[in-house]
Amino acid sequence: MSHPILVTGGAGFVGSHLVERLLKDGETVVVLDDFSTGDAANLAAVSGHPRLRVVHGRVSEHPGLVALVAECGFIFHLAAAVGVELVVNSPIRTIETNLNETEAILMAAAAEGVPCLFASTSEVYGKSSRPEFSEEDDLLIGPPTLGRWGYACSKLMDEFLALAYMRERGLPVTIARLFNTVGPRQTGRYGMVLPRFVAAALAGEPIRVYGDGGQSRCFCHIADAVEAFSRLRQVPAARGEVVNVGHDEPISIRKLAERVRDQLGSRSTLEFVPYEAAYAAGFEDMRQRKPALAKLERLTGFRPRRTLDEIIAEVAETLRQT
Repeated sequence: MSHPILVTGGAGFVGSHLVERLLKDGETVVVLDDFSTGDAANLAAVSGHPRLRVVHGRVSEHPGLVALVAECGFIFHLAAAVGVELVVNSPIRTIETNLNETEAILMAAAAEGVPCLFASTSEVYGKSSRPEFSEEDDLLIGPPTLGRWGYACSKLMDEFLALAYMRERGLPVTIARLFNTVGPRQTGRYGMVLPRFVAAALAGEPIRVYGDGGQSRCFCHIADAVEAFSRLRQVPAARGEVVNVGHDEPISIRKLAERVRDQLGSRSTLEFVPYEAAYAAGFEDMRQRKPALAKLERLTGFRPRRTLDEIIAEVAETLRQT
């Protein structure tokens, strides 16, 4: 009998889709989540599954963490602060969550030698103006006086810590930098742009675009991100590597709003909101974020392929049902 797979943050958007995929693949799964931003409803489709165990608790405060990790054969560490609004409005919680939970899981994993995939973020590329972000790029983070960069720095420190555990203690670790993962069940509650736009379009309300809308992003369907995670877990050559996970077709946020409106046949207007009105004064945004995917393809033979139109349609269908 194979060992269970531990998914921290497994009740979140990404985590719940990953849990479903692992169960579909025949794995036994343990979810550890404090439900601070995750939701039990995200796991409704697999609730009561005989190969799923859900443990309610914070990673860093779980008294039986080492014993729990010792049962498992692999860890997907997804527990983290999520969403721009949470990052801006709760900077202490954001930084402490990212640092403390990762340190706790790495210590437990190292004690038992359990391989780990750590979900990081494209935010670590900071203010880089490169047309495409590669895993070997130098990183340019904004000043600490602008709290928005605390999230990027805390996730980057998580990466440094994870790789330090591999070098010093031999812990097999893979780091996956996610780029704007979207799809069904993602909530706009914490500032996520696509579900916000789709919800507004379905309601016929103004679609609020922050800034001038000229900033561009690449959107990756959650199923593609999960496929990448699944493949990275099974590739020994990915241990000790940082790997971008995302789509590489950019679109400006203004054009995204227009595309959502037009695809859904909505009469919504576009409303442009200055960053200062949406967030704290001095908020900085990255103008573009496009991942280089050569490393992901070389290691796994996979490139995300689902289109933005597919994503919009699925998100809309999910929101119509809620």
